[in-house]
Amino acid sequence: MTGVAFAPLGAPEGAAAGRLAALAPRPTTLAATGLSAELLGDLVSKLLLRTGVLSLGALAERLGIAGSILVDIMALLRREARIEVRPGGEQELAYVLSGRGRQLALDALHRDGYVGPAPVRLEEYARVVTAQTVHRRCVTRATMQRAFTGLVLSDDLRDRLGAALNSGRAMFLHGAPGTGKTYVANRLGRAFSGEILVPHALLVNDAIVRLLDPAVHEDLELLGTTSPLVLNAGFDPRYVCCERPVVHAGAELDLSMLEVGRREATRELLAPLQLKANNGLLIIDDLGRQRVAPEQILNRWIVPMEERIDHFSIDGNTHFTVPFDVVLVFSTNLEPQTLADDALLRRLGYKIGFKPIAPDAYRRIWEHTCRSLQLTFERELVDFAIEELYGKRGAELLPCHPRDLLNMAVDRLRYEESDALVNRELLTWAWDNYFLQSR
Repeated sequence: MTGVAFAPLGAPEGAAAGRLAALAPRPTTLAATGLSAELLGDLVSKLLLRTGVLSLGALAERLGIAGSILVDIMALLRREARIEVRPGGEQELAYVLSGRGRQLALDALHRDGYVGPAPVRLEEYARVVTAQTVHRRCVTRATMQRAFTGLVLSDDLRDRLGAALNSGRAMFLHGAPGTGKTYVANRLGRAFSGEILVPHALLVNDAIVRLLDPAVHEDLELLGTTSPLVLNAGFDPRYVCCERPVVHAGAELDLSMLEVGRREATRELLAPLQLKANNGLLIIDDLGRQRVAPEQILNRWIVPMEERIDHFSIDGNTHFTVPFDVVLVFSTNLEPQTLADDALLRRLGYKIGFKPIAPDAYRRIWEHTCRSLQLTFERELVDFAIEELYGKRGAELLPCHPRDLLNMAVDRLRYEESDALVNRELLTWAWDNYFLQSR
């Protein structure tokens, strides 16, 4: 299966920027941030401890807090003898920690290792997540056709996936390895394309949990975003405008990744996978291959799937709830009945099987793969593969095979520095190297 570039289905940049600004307007006062002067003072101190000297403009940019608010915070820190003022460039004052301020900053860093943009209160985050829920978007046949452009997929399978997305329930993809489950699951995120706001961090009571993860949150540059020094323009800079996330976890998954974690080296609190996936898609791949029993993984989702909220704790003490606004997808190569009992499987909603494909679909995938590898498509060669290699050796046609076999043939040609075309002999050689036993 081969993919193509896909244009997001979101609103034009100007309209999106206006919508996001209305959803999370820029705070112009300390009260509007929902944060205390003490918390912002500690964030300023920790940032100065890390960087040395910063101007008011640089602090506003890094903290995502309006300069007019920080003026009062800096005045407070000066009264407490925690910072000193030094001349800066371009007639702008710069700030540095005093000896007393350095010690207090180290104390603050020991209590909470987070250094970065100011957090968003948990209650405010819950409101934003609910407002931009992934479940309010209607997926149509046209949406699915656009989402799977360039992918060879049967109409029946595409329609079943689309209906499952509209259900709001979890879906369970199952079938033999190589039938395209993971590839298709990752494509599902395109059916929900559009801009959302994701905060850098959450404030839970007095603890800060880092949420934004560049590995899963794609930052979108929108027209209309402005500097934190500018008031009443754009959305709250404590958020980042992102595509709806697609978070993927495979055999490496363990239950600790589904709870608030702590990075001991920096004393930072880190959001779990499902929190990073909020307003998007969470794929649990290779279910049954993890070190933890699949029943434990599935049982972890019973309450979130039914109540649309998730429960967390921080170090076993602070307990809090967050909206669970996720399209949850499980994928496995194993028989579903071996992973869970009927009662649990009923809660998973749609069970969608992936099977070997028909010869016509195989030929279309072969043609797409040839195009991506800049190879000449020869109908006689793919017919030879289907009739001789598969037909006489009893192998099933799987969507991953054209890519794998043709890439191995290309590897051989590059090794031999040959400009020859892929032929029957070279394809047979690739087959014999790809399968454990020659069929």
